[in-house]
Amino acid sequence: MESTWDRLNDSQRKVKNTDSLLAVRKNIDGVLGPAPAAQPALFGLGNSLPLPPASSPDPGHWTPGQYRYYQNVCTHSYSFVWWDWARWEREIDWMALNGINLALAWGGQEAIWQRVYLALGLTPAEVDEYFPGPAFLAWGRMGNLHSWGGPLPRSWHLKQLYLQHRILDRMRSFGMTPVLPAFAGHVPKALTRVFPQINVTQMGSWGHFNCSYSCTFLLAPRDPMFPIIGSLFLRELTKEFGTDHIYGADTFNEMQPPSSEPSYLAAATTAVFEAMTAVDSDAVWLLQGWLFQHQPEFWGPAQVGAVLEAVPAGRLLVLDLFAETQPVYVRTASFRGQPFIWCMLHNFGGNHGLFGTLEAVNRGPAAARLFPNSSMVGTGMAPEGIGQNEVVYALMAELGWRKNPVADLGAWVGSFARRRYGGPHQAAEAAWRLLLRSVYNCSGEACSGHNRSPLVKRPSLQMNTTVWYNRSDVFEAWRLLLTAAPTLATSPAFRYDLLDVTRQAAQELVSLYYEEVRTAYSNKELVHVLRAGGLLVYELLPELDMALASDSRFLLGSWLEEARMAAVSEAEGRFFEQNSRYQLTLWGPVGNILDYANKQLAGLVADYYAPRWQLFVGELVESLVQGVPFKQRQFDENVFRLEHAFVFGSQRYPSQPQGDTVDLAKRLFLKYYPRWAAGSS
Repeated sequence: MESTWDRLNDSQRKVKNTDSLLAVRKNIDGVLGPAPAAQPALFGLGNSLPLPPASSPDPGHWTPGQYRYYQNVCTHSYSFVWWDWARWEREIDWMALNGINLALAWGGQEAIWQRVYLALGLTPAEVDEYFPGPAFLAWGRMGNLHSWGGPLPRSWHLKQLYLQHRILDRMRSFGMTPVLPAFAGHVPKALTRVFPQINVTQMGSWGHFNCSYSCTFLLAPRDPMFPIIGSLFLRELTKEFGTDHIYGADTFNEMQPPSSEPSYLAAATTAVFEAMTAVDSDAVWLLQGWLFQHQPEFWGPAQVGAVLEAVPAGRLLVLDLFAETQPVYVRTASFRGQPFIWCMLHNFGGNHGLFGTLEAVNRGPAAARLFPNSSMVGTGMAPEGIGQNEVVYALMAELGWRKNPVADLGAWVGSFARRRYGGPHQAAEAAWRLLLRSVYNCSGEACSGHNRSPLVKRPSLQMNTTVWYNRSDVFEAWRLLLTAAPTLATSPAFRYDLLDVTRQAAQELVSLYYEEVRTAYSNKELVHVLRAGGLLVYELLPELDMALASDSRFLLGSWLEEARMAAVSEAEGRFFEQNSRYQLTLWGPVGNILDYANKQLAGLVADYYAPRWQLFVGELVESLVQGVPFKQRQFDENVFRLEHAFVFGSQRYPSQPQGDTVDLAKRLFLKYYPRWAAGSS
């Protein structure tokens, strides 16, 4: 009978002959053509920027501003998932123009894992069953999920390998350091069929998923298979893509470790790092510090120290991921001396909604540099989703080049408006100063980054409508931008900002109408419930949808078309679109992370949010008419059927804008501003 070690040795022999494994490069070149040579640097920048060398950094020569980092593991699912090369090229050029010199490059890794797992003896079906779908890959990569939304088609692997080569070529041509993935310890359950003696632990559930899709398997750090799998993966990865010697891995992202014993945590950390250095002796591990922030009750001083001190000094580069709101360096003695990057997370799930902590962002990096025995080596932008609140990222990018904070943010934001619109305008600059002191000046508990507007949440009678700012500032900024419209309307950036502020004003109006509905229901005033609910459902939400439809960046059709364009067949297009619809709404099969990745898009407002509100108001009215209490549980069951129907719907939505943004914004303003602007808070 074949032993475990016979199987393992046979698998190693297969993996060593990597030229024959799946012949992936040959397939890519045959289907899509070879990747081009590196392109010239954009606008003559490239390596003229003060970037660190591509080789492994010397731990003795870290400097406070050495790195300007970009991305979050989740960004690859919430924003990048359906991108083609043209969109990636624009993003990398933006990165270069903003001085980014360190960024994740995690595409194509599932194709590499597929090679490794097949060589280790898993069947193609077992490998397919393991990976989540495209819109949920980030959480498979961090060990939170398996299988959900899958399987990945073969075309996906080929395209992602092709894209990864072009992404790396472009990044490296600008002197950037791409961060490649490494083995964090998570393995498919099917590996226990091939190697029944391996020591694995089934982790707990994550994100309200049951074990059909979560409860992933973690290989014990001292199991002999750990260094073998880790080195096989990294060897195959670096053979395919080369290396710049920095690797990312997250073993315990939002997952409580099996043991709080420092010896276990140190062993788990050591195993990951040693699997890297077995292949690359210059390896530096990039670790998202989110785990220490997310579960502070677990990660006490002994547990944090066990992780940070298990890697040689200077070889663990930590992202203080949410430092603008909940910095971890303060309570970990600057990560026990390991170098860290002060990051602004800012956005969760790619939500729309004007939001920022600009005062905290402005002061944060300088304060971290002055912290006793600071080991800060750079700044970073780590949003879960992009494409919103551009002013926040403009400030953060600038701070990567500054030693001190901006002295006067009011003056800075006025300058931002002038640069953005191509010239001065008093009303537009005044509008931005109002936004700075309101939506962009969050502090304290409210600043988790989620958009909690009732508009994008499943309705209930317990919704929180409190905000940290005066709504009147938003309405006044809206008025001022419309005042500037005759002069600035030829600027695409101005038109986008006008629509974004109009969208925000409508979001505020939803909260105010909801408060009227809830108060009227509490007072058993049927007529007032009908009036306020009718205005919300049949006037405001359709008008908001119509305004959003005037800009391609606020179209559900654009979002879904990206998914379909990434496919190679009609069936694959439907599959990708359903992945995208799930992520925007239910997130899981039964609303497991409901509305987390909410977006305010034309089509989504009309056909997802508005029907939920219509049902909610209708059931409140029925409750008053029948004289029976409103039953939230029954409503949730009823509204889930609407949500589920949207996810599985096949309606096509326009991908080209319709209507004039300025005219539609003005129509909304004239209808709603006179009633709500004065005294709203």
